[in-house]
Amino acid sequence: MPAVRDLAGDVGVQAACRALEVPAASYYRWWRPAEREPRPRGRPPLGLSAVEEQAVLEVLHSERFVDVAPPEVYATLLEEQAYLCSTRTMYRVLERNGEVRERRDQLRHPSAAKPELLATGPNQVWSWDITKLKGPAKWTYFYLYVILDIFSRYVVGWLLAHRESAELAKRLIRETLAKEGVEEGAALTIHSDRGPSMTSKTLGQLLADLSITRSLSRPYTSNDNPFSEAQFRTLKYRPEFPERFGSHEHGLTFLRSFFPWYNEAHRHGGIGFFTPGQVHRGEVGLILEKRERTLAAAFLSHPSRFKGRRPRPQPPPTEVWINPPALDRNGDRSLRSRQNLRIDDCRGANGALRASLSHATEGGKGTGIPEISVITAVNRYCDWPPVPRWDINFGGHLSHSH
Repeated sequence: MPAVRDLAGDVGVQAACRALEVPAASYYRWWRPAEREPRPRGRPPLGLSAVEEQAVLEVLHSERFVDVAPPEVYATLLEEQAYLCSTRTMYRVLERNGEVRERRDQLRHPSAAKPELLATGPNQVWSWDITKLKGPAKWTYFYLYVILDIFSRYVVGWLLAHRESAELAKRLIRETLAKEGVEEGAALTIHSDRGPSMTSKTLGQLLADLSITRSLSRPYTSNDNPFSEAQFRTLKYRPEFPERFGSHEHGLTFLRSFFPWYNEAHRHGGIGFFTPGQVHRGEVGLILEKRERTLAAAFLSHPSRFKGRRPRPQPPPTEVWINPPALDRNGDRSLRSRQNLRIDDCRGANGALRASLSHATEGGKGTGIPEISVITAVNRYCDWPPVPRWDINFGGHLSHSH
């Protein structure tokens, strides 16, 4: 619509709408939105008068009919050769007086606000989720936790567990923040759906202590967490993705090869076919120049093939939204979320946090806390293929990963 408005200043509204294939009625509706309040509906000419409505209410409020439904009242009065109004009119009269509701107490949920999040650089908005991976037998699963930077699509942290746990989620997020160099109080928003681990008090207290904003999807609305869902689809549609994982170690072996490929070799269509690692590290400018020089040389060699128009490489988006607001009349978006739009570059020197879980230590009456046995930090500034891995356990000792 802003394009129609700009063109209409030179050629007129009708010509601009025809040129841009926009219905003129849609343009006028956008330019002059309806601001009139709806007029109150008048009383139908065949409706009951105020006196008649009061008489109906008095009958329905009487001790005889106070606990009787309108259809029964209607039938009883007909047998007594009395007619006040139809059954539907009785319901209308009761509704106008606020007397029609479910007799049992109902839990009324407040309407959840749609999250509107904007990222203009790495480490401003993270999205995370948990997905199930089929285990060796029917009804057995492994749980994959993945934290994704929505601006670069870079997987900053992942973890494979035997079960879903708020404590594990808390531990993963804490270690991922440390590996990415995100300091306390940084303008970071972590977005997720409303799973039990995401809404747990354990995780909420951690984020509150670190002054990190927590954002939640609306109930039963998967579109509010699109980046994590898309990443899981990429994972599960890989040709080498197995139908089942034979063991926990089998899952770790597969994921330790998948996530380096995803971050450093996968050309992502949502970011101009750059790799997530290139966008996350800010290497887009030099690569974009190389693409532009290649296209310029191709254009100079055969300009007729491009119909005289110089081709341009596709840049990655400068803004990434979760639920972008509607455009206003000037073509701008109004951000209603409470996040800050820009933060300083707070990338750390290490790459994605990757953790493997030991089996849950069972004790007492079958209860136990699963522990992360090893955290692997990979230098993310290395070239592909990655350098040999180094394992860091929670004691802080370094040991080579074979």
